[in-house]
Amino acid sequence: MFENILVPLDGSKLSEAALEAAAVLAGGLGSSVTLLHVVEEDPPAEVHKERHLRNADEANAYLRDAAPRAFSASTAVKTHVHESPVENVARSIVAHATAEFQPDLIVASTHGRGGMRDLLFGSIAQQIVAQGTTPLLLVKPNSPAFRIGKILLPLDPDSVHDESLPSGEALALAFKAELHLVSIIPTYATLTGEQAAASSLMPATTQAVLDLDDERASGHLKEHVESLTRLGITSAFTVARGDPATAILKTADEAKVDLIILSTHRKAGLGAFWSRSVAPKIAQRTRIPLLLIPLQ
Repeated sequence: MFENILVPLDGSKLSEAALEAAAVLAGGLGSSVTLLHVVEEDPPAEVHKERHLRNADEANAYLRDAAPRAFSASTAVKTHVHESPVENVARSIVAHATAEFQPDLIVASTHGRGGMRDLLFGSIAQQIVAQGTTPLLLVKPNSPAFRIGKILLPLDPDSVHDESLPSGEALALAFKAELHLVSIIPTYATLTGEQAAASSLMPATTQAVLDLDDERASGHLKEHVESLTRLGITSAFTVARGDPATAILKTADEAKVDLIILSTHRKAGLGAFWSRSVAPKIAQRTRIPLLLIPLQ
């Protein structure tokens, strides 16, 4: 898994938060790495009060310097600069990822506003995830040193999102990490939309259904833990109640995890995906690295 890692960089120290995570993953998984810079049209002189890369020569020199600083000699690192200035950096990164490099993973830092400086959780992450092909690891600047000692993996009680489990298993085995599974069941008060409307008509029935969902989720996660134990992976599980994003973050904090893995789905197109997904809510409220696995 993750044999080829793509790291988009804009030249700022903030974007370089992605380098540490990529180096750890490449070292543990034996991955190759490609460092990418896309030259913007009319780039600013500074980004985050730092000198900004304004042309291909500066970008090539920067990437050639960054590679040995961030990665050991045993890691195969390539650099690539898209030299023709583009207006839409997000679209260019997506095009490189899908048509040229075909990475197994994109690692990027979330910071800033606008163009390459909008790495990442806006248009770039939105376009990458919406394609449903390339996993995306988001890291934030000034976070604790990147490590993988304990992973939180939220799973759907109905097994819809178990497609992320193989990634969790592979990382846990590679880094000898603990895998903590969690399923979130709504409370009566946190139901929304049609479910909330129906619950107001049948409150007792709704509560009984939610309690049954809790029991079913526990059984589902217990089966997974038993399978993980047979693989030699230390694991545990939690069934939490409430709002999904809030409950996931609470579980992550209590378990002191180093990484959260989330499956993402793209129902009814890009806009619907972004408005309904818990991923952006979690990303906005935590400094824990977030690995997004698009559902196929």
